[in-house]
Amino acid sequence: MASFNLLLLLVLVFLSILTPSHTIQLILVNNCPDPIWPGLLASAGHVTPELGGFHLSVSEEYVLEVPALWSGRIWARRGCCFDERGHGTCDSGDCGGLLHCNGAGGDPPATVVEMTFGSQVSPLHYYDVSLVDGFNLPVSMRPIGGGVGCGVAECQVDLNVCCPSRFEVKKEGKVVGCKSACLALATDKYCCTGDYSSPKSCKPTLFSHLFKAVCPKAYTYAYDDSTSLNMCRAARYLITFCPPR
Repeated sequence: MASFNLLLLLVLVFLSILTPSHTIQLILVNNCPDPIWPGLLASAGHVTPELGGFHLSVSEEYVLEVPALWSGRIWARRGCCFDERGHGTCDSGDCGGLLHCNGAGGDPPATVVEMTFGSQVSPLHYYDVSLVDGFNLPVSMRPIGGGVGCGVAECQVDLNVCCPSRFEVKKEGKVVGCKSACLALATDKYCCTGDYSSPKSCKPTLFSHLFKAVCPKAYTYAYDDSTSLNMCRAARYLITFCPPR
């Protein structure tokens, strides 16, 4: 009987490993010196949690639960001011002047965390930190658990302090964001469009190399997969805005 119970326990443990969790937990932490307003946008066919946005005080932590197979993006809005109806403006990452983005993306430049938690053909989770839409603050995403091979997606350095002058976005004389080369120069070469719309023709540029040197684990142009896309299968992920270096 004891051996049967042990065998049953091992089978249950094995099945729990094989069976995907019904939800994924995202722990959002504001480590910045000022409040932020996380914005959320689900991919097509998925539901956006928390109506797409909320307030996160300094040192505050907020736990989100999204369903397995969920896909979307998260970014931080900074320098926001909203009235009692949730209308207002943000210095960076604004989504139509609304507290709850409700299906709207953030205005670039903004540092974006992208994630896809499995699919119908693969249980793997894919996630990255992208500077393709520019930069407004440092951010990281790391799995809690998940096993060997699970990487950390991050840009830990404040690119606003080393942003090329023609890429700067300023509010009241202060740099609040750094445009991507695509946003600043608007050519096919820098946007990976037109004749440059394939991995073979779109290569890293001088500006991609510049941002890559500072944030080696972040996407710096559209086809920057090899050093920037992470894979894992964890039940919890920690997303830290302004992570410690």
